[in-house]
Amino acid sequence: MFKVTTPAAMNEAFARAFNSRHIDNLLSLYEPEAALRTDPSNQTCRGKPAIAAELGKLLEVPGVMVSRNNFCVEVDGLALLRADYSLTSPEGRTILAGSSAEVVRRQANGSWLYVIDHAAGASLPRVEGYEGFMQQSRCAPRPSPPNPPPAPLPSTSARR
Repeated sequence: MFKVTTPAAMNEAFARAFNSRHIDNLLSLYEPEAALRTDPSNQTCRGKPAIAAELGKLLEVPGVMVSRNNFCVEVDGLALLRADYSLTSPEGRTILAGSSAEVVRRQANGSWLYVIDHAAGASLPRVEGYEGFMQQSRCAPRPSPPNPPPAPLPSTSARR
């Protein structure tokens, strides 16, 4: 089992767990009710049994994984991560590569676990322009704050 003590080490720990080829090592990196997406679809695996089934398929892919963390933004026991990963054959051929986006949470014992793992999240096509964002977004747009009224002009007696 792997214990991650800093959120920026999470992606490297995932690669080590994958390379061990033991599903329990991979599952030890997830909260019990974590969510996992492995592709651009809207299919989300929720909870360790569903995640185990999906990661079991990943373990069938041959190769050695390398995962490089691009950034880690940590706030109040949560961290947003982005990583680039690849699976390489013994001959050096890239079998699989992508960019992931994850959210991890600090646990009571000080370790960090995945809450959300989107294996293709940072590989998705770039959103162009405001209109494109609003069409793809499922969130309601935030209303703009009203413009404050203009400051009153000083009275003529105050200008003298």
